[in-house]
Amino acid sequence: MRKQFLKFFMGMMLFLFAFSAQGQEKYTTHAVKEGETIYSIAKQYRVTPYSILKQNPEIKDSTAIKPNTILVIPVNGIVKIEEKPRRTEPAETVEQIEPIGFKRHRVKKRETLFGLTQKYEITEEQLKRYNKELYAQPLKKGMVLQIPKYPELVEEEQNLDIETYTVQPKETRWSIANKYGITIDSLLALNPKLPKNSSYLAVGQELQLPRPKGDSLKEQQVVLFESFTVPKAMGLFRISQNYGIGVDSIMKLNPEIKEIGGLKEGMVLRLPKQTLKSGDVNTENYIFYQVKPKQNIFRITQNLKISRDSLFALNPELENGLKAGMVLKLPKVKASELDVKNALVLDQINLLDSINVVNKPKVVFLLPFRLDRINFNQKDKTESQVSARRDIRYAMGLYTGALVALDSIKKLGVSVDVAVHDTQLNLESLKSTLQQHSFDGVDAVVGPVSPNLLGEVALQAANYDVPVIAPFASKSQLSLKNVFFSNPDDEILRKRVLDYVKKMRTTESIIIIADEKHQSAKDSILAAFPMARVAKMSKDGSLHLIDFQAMLSEQQENWVFVETDKPNLVASISSILNASNGPVEEGDEVKVRMFTTNYNTAFEGESVSRPHLSNLKFMFPSSYREKGSDDFLKAYKRKFGHSPDRFAVRGFDLTFDLLLKLAHKKNLFETSRIIGKTEYSGYNFDYYYDWTAGYFNKASYLMQYDQLRIKEIETE
Repeated sequence: MRKQFLKFFMGMMLFLFAFSAQGQEKYTTHAVKEGETIYSIAKQYRVTPYSILKQNPEIKDSTAIKPNTILVIPVNGIVKIEEKPRRTEPAETVEQIEPIGFKRHRVKKRETLFGLTQKYEITEEQLKRYNKELYAQPLKKGMVLQIPKYPELVEEEQNLDIETYTVQPKETRWSIANKYGITIDSLLALNPKLPKNSSYLAVGQELQLPRPKGDSLKEQQVVLFESFTVPKAMGLFRISQNYGIGVDSIMKLNPEIKEIGGLKEGMVLRLPKQTLKSGDVNTENYIFYQVKPKQNIFRITQNLKISRDSLFALNPELENGLKAGMVLKLPKVKASELDVKNALVLDQINLLDSINVVNKPKVVFLLPFRLDRINFNQKDKTESQVSARRDIRYAMGLYTGALVALDSIKKLGVSVDVAVHDTQLNLESLKSTLQQHSFDGVDAVVGPVSPNLLGEVALQAANYDVPVIAPFASKSQLSLKNVFFSNPDDEILRKRVLDYVKKMRTTESIIIIADEKHQSAKDSILAAFPMARVAKMSKDGSLHLIDFQAMLSEQQENWVFVETDKPNLVASISSILNASNGPVEEGDEVKVRMFTTNYNTAFEGESVSRPHLSNLKFMFPSSYREKGSDDFLKAYKRKFGHSPDRFAVRGFDLTFDLLLKLAHKKNLFETSRIIGKTEYSGYNFDYYYDWTAGYFNKASYLMQYDQLRIKEIETE
């Protein structure tokens, strides 16, 4: 019974020692350079070659490394220097294994050093190392010795798989044992035919050496890795989606990310090689790309945002060479970052590099300047009228931004024929203008702003097959097949934020606060998160505070959706959420984060605290994101003497996007079929076609309050 207990105790001590050692282990990565070997790399990091092979199971042997291979290197602070052993030094003197514990022993009469080493299954050197007095004096009765306890060699060997190793020139028993991280005793035990009175090894001699159990190449599916260079503006989440692994797995494979404070452009990461999945090759599993003439592998990998290794793994026929007309398979997940139609990847066209100066677009602007309402005789009155009327500010902002866009396209060598008309926000006035000015020969119409006038313009333009760009509209109740609705609608924005939350959510508790006007938003959130709870609203339209506070979880983070257009309600709710965010009784802590699927002016009200929104990491979808500084902002300030407002930014982006597309191909309908997402100073555009209703912009941004600033969240 006592012997079994001792075995159990020693086993537990061995487990705790291994667990402790593993917890302290640190890692780094190394990109293999030309001419490097496992041995030179191990020497550089002062570790054993075997420890490198153990952390990189895809390396079958010490010679199977190639330049640019990314290796994980264990760095545990223990300096291991490989020295040539002296020929006269006994094998036992190089024993470096550390004990897992000690036992006290009082020396009895007639006991000898040899007897103690046999009794406790240790060497004389191991005994003397922890009892220094034995170096200077013989063993005496009454001495109290520290007996080191080591893992039992037999149990260690039983937990190892064995592989055959061929001795290389100039290798010794010690160097091989050091390479595999074992003792000389273990080497002799695994190879009993080796003579014990000689350290001689012959070149080509085969030895049995251990590989950790479960790490045998015959018993496991080896994970192969590839090198991936981080491009500009790519985050961990996007990489994890592309490679189908978690962010935490990327961090474990590439510990230097944490050491240097995050992912950096140009970093070379070690990522699992993407392999071809079994099953039918169809549009459910893959997307496809047709190789164009004069393309090369490097350009294709850059355009398709895929590594060379992954491309070859999916398309092994590339080993025989790249040929125009080949259809390449790509992972289905790539569809989210490429322009894909009917499972076929469309070539990304750089509009700035694709201008044809022969094209001279003709564009008509229909904007509500309301010249009939402005008194130009009195400057002060004119300024007050312009600032007071929102429709005039819309028109002036769009027009001034468009003027800068016209200047910009002119510098690129493109001539544009422009006509500008005042709609006066009046249908009869608009009809009169359209009767006087035909759309014959016009390439595009920008405007009108008013949805009530849009149908008339679209109908007239359709007679000449002319596209109409609606500056602010997101949809229409009418079927307007030639209209480009430049503003993403509420459903697109709502889907954007809900899709993101779905991807990021793990165990967080979802709570919905929605007033009567925003029940459709509440229903959409419930459809995405059926287990979400809905907070009660009081009769006066305010939040039922007691019931809401009871909903807040102390175990999971609370993600609260606020759906309203009432500034006072936003101010009240954000204040309550901010106050709830923090420690409570018994050491627990409530964590709250705030979201909305419909960002409106209520969230920008003066009564809404920006620090509260920042503390809550408030996140929302938006069609606009403010850019700190770019060429347009500078050009606008030079031309008009002040900074542009959002209407001017929209006027520039909308017009410049239109003119670039018409300069590429003088037909907006055709260009839209081949041009994907475009982005400028504050807005982005990515139109999809609904043959029953028109062209709709599906591009948007996800924004978040962070340290009193609003920043864009990278989701791809």
